[in-house]
Amino acid sequence: MGKQIIKAMVEGGKATPAPPLGPALSPLKVDVKKIIDAINQKTKDLAGMQVPVKVIVNEDKSFDVEVGTPPVSALIKA
Repeated sequence: MGKQIIKAMVEGGKATPAPPLGPALSPLKVDVKKIIDAINQKTKDLAGMQVPVKVIVNEDKSFDVEVGTPPVSALIKA
């Protein structure tokens, strides 16, 4: 199966297992709550902004969360 990469836009510090993340992560048989908690921890300083995140799920079910830079429009609003 290899690495699976899930990309999504979430509100900083307020990711939930609802779409788009939950339905994308559930078929990979990973701990969705643990991943959501990691995303919220990494994006808490960007509260109120839409933030691009990338979840990389490895074959052994471990995962990495990469947080991108919010779009310019989100930075201008802040």
